[in-house]
Amino acid sequence: MPKLPRLTAAEAEQMLLRAGFAHVRSRGSHRIYLRDATRIVLPFHAGETLHPKIVKQVLALTGQQE
Repeated sequence: MPKLPRLTAAEAEQMLLRAGFAHVRSRGSHRIYLRDATRIVLPFHAGETLHPKIVKQVLALTGQQE
């Protein structure tokens, strides 16, 4: 299995928006995105890379991972 790419929150946000997710609301440093009945919470800390579990979740929801 290939390594997951390192993503920042801004890069992940762009992928989600291109995949049809809409920014619903924010609470603190977390942004909530929704598409149909699928919700994802993205921690938005400037300059930090996302945890690999969150990267895997974003890739799966945007259809860029098997």
